[in-house]
Amino acid sequence: MLRPVPDTDGAPFWEYAAQGELRVQACAACGELRFPPRPCCPLCQSFESEWRRVSGRGRVWSYVVAHPPLLPDYAAQAPYNVVVVELDDAPRIRLVGNLVAGAGQPLGSLPPESVRIGARVRAVFHDGLPQWVPERS
Repeated sequence: MLRPVPDTDGAPFWEYAAQGELRVQACAACGELRFPPRPCCPLCQSFESEWRRVSGRGRVWSYVVAHPPLLPDYAAQAPYNVVVVELDDAPRIRLVGNLVAGAGQPLGSLPPESVRIGARVRAVFHDGLPQWVPERS
């Protein structure tokens, strides 16, 4: 799997993920939540920021199933999904990841036909990376 290459602004996101926490950058001046992380608030232009913990719950906003994969290292895992998740407590923030059967499960651990727009999901973490799992009622 490709590993993230954190930049200065995004490094805290990955540090928190390695601890099993989903946090997003927020403006310390006006409170605006933002993702991807960046040095300046798009709302008030403040350079002050903080990292706020979010619930990790959301819904599948969009998805795609890769057939065939673009990178050879992913061939054995195809078909697999890539989901865009809209967060419940930050609805303008959408994160990209994979929907899997459970933390640490491989890509493709859920059948492609089981992925649905609007499906409730929650974040889990494996090896420092966020993944998404179906939320059970």
